[in-house]
Amino acid sequence: MAVDNIDTDQIIPARFLKTISKDGLGDQLFNDWRYEADGTPKPDFILNQAASKTKQILLAGDNFGCGSSREHAPWALTQYGFRAVISTSFADIFKGNSLKNALLPIVVPAAVHTELFAHPDWTLTVDLEARTLGLPDGRKVEFAVDSFSRHCLLEGIDELGYIQQQGGSIRAFEAGRVGSINTLA
Repeated sequence: MAVDNIDTDQIIPARFLKTISKDGLGDQLFNDWRYEADGTPKPDFILNQAASKTKQILLAGDNFGCGSSREHAPWALTQYGFRAVISTSFADIFKGNSLKNALLPIVVPAAVHTELFAHPDWTLTVDLEARTLGLPDGRKVEFAVDSFSRHCLLEGIDELGYIQQQGGSIRAFEAGRVGSINTLA
């Protein structure tokens, strides 16, 4: 069953945001839903079931990642092992934070979303190069991702890594400007 409007405080509760490190955040993912008050795992929560431990795609309800702008939410998801989240929509800030942190937010039409929830055992294939989600029956569902984010995800880099890739062009530009810089004296 899809749960809509899952906010970032449900993804990673605020009490776990006292760190600037990503390490260990996967253990706190959906903490208040996954664990009893004494810290024992709730056996009926899907992420506590053995079959979920190796999944890399999270199927989420509409408007996933709403609420605050905490970057810790995609950190917790990637630390758990997710590489993509599928929904009918994402909060804009969550989507941007996800793309900057190697988590691919995939928006699918409502009919496809409903079908995916009806078949949770399906094996899906994400083809970032082609921007398609492959279904078991051979259908391909196209999804949008901007070219810059796609490039960074495919290269396994962030924004700084992209700038570092441009070193030759930057040096060539700077070399052409050496004599044209005005100084105050």
